[in-house]
Amino acid sequence: MSRNGEGGLEASLNGMRLRGEYRSFSILRRRADQITRADHFGTHSLSADAASGLDCVPLNSKQLESMRDVSVWCSNDYLGMSRHPSVIEAAKTALDLCGAGAGGTRNIAGTNIYHVALERELAELHNKEAALIFTSGYNANEAALGVFGRYLEDSVIFSDSLNHASMIAGIRTSRAECKIWPHNDIVALRKMLEETPHERPKLIAFESVYSMDGDIGPIKEVCDLADEFDAFVYLDEVHAVGLYGPGGAGVAAERGLSDRVDIIQGTLGKAFGVQGGYIAGSRAMIDLVRTFAPGFIFSTALSPVIAASALASIRHLRASNVERERHQSNVAYVKQVLTDNNIDFIDQPTHIVPVLVEGAATCVATARTLLRDWNIYVQPIVYPTVPRGTERLRITPSPFHDEDAINRLAEALVCVLTVEKQESASAHAR
Repeated sequence: MSRNGEGGLEASLNGMRLRGEYRSFSILRRRADQITRADHFGTHSLSADAASGLDCVPLNSKQLESMRDVSVWCSNDYLGMSRHPSVIEAAKTALDLCGAGAGGTRNIAGTNIYHVALERELAELHNKEAALIFTSGYNANEAALGVFGRYLEDSVIFSDSLNHASMIAGIRTSRAECKIWPHNDIVALRKMLEETPHERPKLIAFESVYSMDGDIGPIKEVCDLADEFDAFVYLDEVHAVGLYGPGGAGVAAERGLSDRVDIIQGTLGKAFGVQGGYIAGSRAMIDLVRTFAPGFIFSTALSPVIAASALASIRHLRASNVERERHQSNVAYVKQVLTDNNIDFIDQPTHIVPVLVEGAATCVATARTLLRDWNIYVQPIVYPTVPRGTERLRITPSPFHDEDAINRLAEALVCVLTVEKQESASAHAR
């Protein structure tokens, strides 16, 4: 059945296809036995001219024959903790004890002993009075910022211009006045604070590690301004927790600044390798979100299996530096190999390595060629995730990519990017 306006929807999708910005998803079965590898089964799309995928699960013989073993270079499971023996064992134990689901929202039937233990562990990790877990990092940001902006009467939120979409959504939900400061520009932030009446409650929201460029926010400088202008500090540490600081507590902890940050927001789905998000802060601030955030109150709680897995992962990484040290060593080696091969990438002091491939169509074609000819899986990043003209392959090395795999990645990039540049130059000449 066709509805009025549906043609406009299809026209919008066609525009994305023509610009090379339409998204198809690779169908993967990530492997527990080899952390850097996955079984690839083609692509999944709702586009009529690009639909393919699995007919059923379990897999039939034809699908198994078409399966390809690929090397994965874009996972946010930064330390491979989703496959760690202690994490898997915790999941199995919780599944046997509690079953698969939480049983409801936290206030009805969904507060499990694993939820309580996980929140205590997170509070300890960040040296805060309390913590609160959510079904995703997006949910955590949207809920927390939405509540703070709404219940800090007549408040102003100062948001870095490159803040994640979930932070923007939370600020919009709060209906508080929002002032956007240019990315990492402390001078501009100071000017905005000076122009805001002192008596108005203020909250500065920004990130420690920005996920697309891999740069780091000016945490100390923001905290200094917050002290001077009596503002709350809200720090998204999603791409830092587990990886940096003592026990994986994040960049703020690494720099001895955690006690100056009022709210730390993090995820369980990246370096901790599982799923979910959280906030940690004072008991009053956490209780405010717990009491008033619709995204928390009306969402079914995390599965106890997930909570138990996350708890095991955090406890392991608080006690072990092995994964972090190996990870940083591999990141450094990847950057060195890319530099030696004259591959254009954004070099920041973090684990995120964006290889620049300008033009959405070219970036997508490069990723497809890497997959088709080299069995290397890396997802192209195009608009609206990044501005047009800054397209990239976002590479995230793990502790388990060996030197042979890294050298092969560089070899593949040199070959594929050289061909793409030649074809692009030829097309412009025509």
